[in-house]
Amino acid sequence: MKRCATELATRISRALIYASNHTKPPRTWTSSLEQTLHQLGCRDSLTPPLVSRVIDPFLLTHHSLALGFFNWASQQPGFSHNSLTYQSIIKSLSLSRQFSAIDTLFKQVRAHKINLSSSVYASLIASLIVGKKTQNAFLVFSEVSAEIRELGPDICNSLLAALASDGYFEYADKVFEEMLLRGVSLSTLGFGVFIWRFSRNAEMGRVLSMLDEVRRGSSEINGSVIAVLIVHGFCQASRMSEAYWVLDELRGRGCKPDFMAYWIVAEGFRAMGSVPDTEKVLKKKRKLGVAPRANDYREFIFALVSERRICEAKELGEVIVGGSFPIEDDVLNVLIGSVSAFDTGSAIMFFKFLVGKERFPTLLTLSNLSRNLCKHGKTDELLEVFQFLSSHNYFKDLESYDVMVSFLCKAGRVKEAYGVLQEMKKKGWGPDVSSYNSLMEACCREDLLRPAKRLWDEMFASGCGGNLKTYNILIQKFSEIGQIEESQRLFHHMLEKGVVPNATTYTSLLRGLCQETKLEAAFEVFNKSVKQDMVLAQTILSTFILYLCIEGHFLAASKLLCSLTCDIEHSGSHVILLKCLADARAVPIAIEHIEQVQKASPSTLQVIFNELLASLSSCSKPEAILQLLQAIQEMSNFQQ
Repeated sequence: MKRCATELATRISRALIYASNHTKPPRTWTSSLEQTLHQLGCRDSLTPPLVSRVIDPFLLTHHSLALGFFNWASQQPGFSHNSLTYQSIIKSLSLSRQFSAIDTLFKQVRAHKINLSSSVYASLIASLIVGKKTQNAFLVFSEVSAEIRELGPDICNSLLAALASDGYFEYADKVFEEMLLRGVSLSTLGFGVFIWRFSRNAEMGRVLSMLDEVRRGSSEINGSVIAVLIVHGFCQASRMSEAYWVLDELRGRGCKPDFMAYWIVAEGFRAMGSVPDTEKVLKKKRKLGVAPRANDYREFIFALVSERRICEAKELGEVIVGGSFPIEDDVLNVLIGSVSAFDTGSAIMFFKFLVGKERFPTLLTLSNLSRNLCKHGKTDELLEVFQFLSSHNYFKDLESYDVMVSFLCKAGRVKEAYGVLQEMKKKGWGPDVSSYNSLMEACCREDLLRPAKRLWDEMFASGCGGNLKTYNILIQKFSEIGQIEESQRLFHHMLEKGVVPNATTYTSLLRGLCQETKLEAAFEVFNKSVKQDMVLAQTILSTFILYLCIEGHFLAASKLLCSLTCDIEHSGSHVILLKCLADARAVPIAIEHIEQVQKASPSTLQVIFNELLASLSSCSKPEAILQLLQAIQEMSNFQQ
């Protein structure tokens, strides 16, 4: 029986996924998928375990299909959801962070008093944290606080760190107290971020009493790391006297301050201009401090980055680098790549510290740094990084050169990128098609068409044949600027070279042909797509119809649609044409088109009717659409 249920679940999920490949956008639930389910004849076999098995694992990563199937099942006679089905759908929606839909489902869960497993709550809390909805994560936590041991220490510590990091100290304090009460182990990550942020404004006595409570329990925290975080918190709030005093208190509680903790306090006093206090701290450091263990901070920074606590990772990294304390290359690589997403200045500082040790970033780190420098418009800094690395012979192979060329092009540094291309040739690293494509794309973006053409000639002269992307870049640009003959020439050239066009090729060319009113050529190009691949033709058809309509070629669009065979599903394209005709107030042409569809395929007309009706509320000219709907009803005697 179990095997039969699994086979049926597999059949249902595969049918939904296959059918949804043809929806717009793909993999989204539409009413047509209900017809797919009816054709399978699975209504009588519906049970909560079957519905749950279809969603988990088969539709877990397809949240729209999962939710559509879940809702469809709820509408079937005699079927009702239970904890199994709710758990599977909430798991799917949590993965894709569809929080609005999850809220609706939880209201149903509460209304029907359905018990869900702790793993569902844990998954949802984790998803909310990643989605930066920490307050909502706390509310979910509060619902199951009596059973937080089942949630597991990882989720609880993650939530504690997230709440403290985001400034929700009242909520963080409640999570902390609940974890102590329920005996959930605190980690260096969870308690560390919490006490770090909490110590900025909390009374010292409260900070130390919290530390005492944790030390009395079974939690395993790194005392030296915690000491650094507490001291740093005090110093950030300019509470230097308390920071100095707490050093002895921490040592007495088994959290022995290392050199980093003393350095933080000394630097705080130095910033205040208090030389005697600075010397006093340094003297105590020499007497009582211990060398920091690089591996402890390595693990802690990795944990922070893994939990997306990048701001905290950056601040701790700045302390390590500022005091020239030991730090591994892999930690610096992680800091450069992650911190550059929001603070390019700090990322460059980490980069300079790394190369200052005569060590160099990994190619992945360089790619992440370059991408973020481009995103933040820091092109001068990007150029500086590449020039420094080039002067130290960092670029030694095709892959690394491709990275430099690619990001110089993204930054609009076409001249510099071309210079790198010439350097590659001199060194015997003949540029590959990827480098040529990056530079050609940059030329087109900057409207440097002559250089782009020269680059095309140079590429073929060097024995590097263009690929699909090369042709698409140029065809798209030439079509865009009205040089459609050039686009056509390139299209025929790629066919001669055996390069197979894709949807981008066809849509770019068709757009240009429609704009230049070369309709016969456009139809020939579309027919080529039909001969090449029926599914491809179906994919580009609606776009082609839209281009025709934008240019006012309504009759040509109607003629094309009516000439198509049933092998190409095109009801959506009919709807596009009819809506465009309605917007243009060309209702007589629309009705004439409807009459032709009715003669050719009454079933297609019914689908068109349903889709027009569904889109009525979002139409700019609803009165015209109503006229069309009425005309369809009169022709076919349809009922709404």
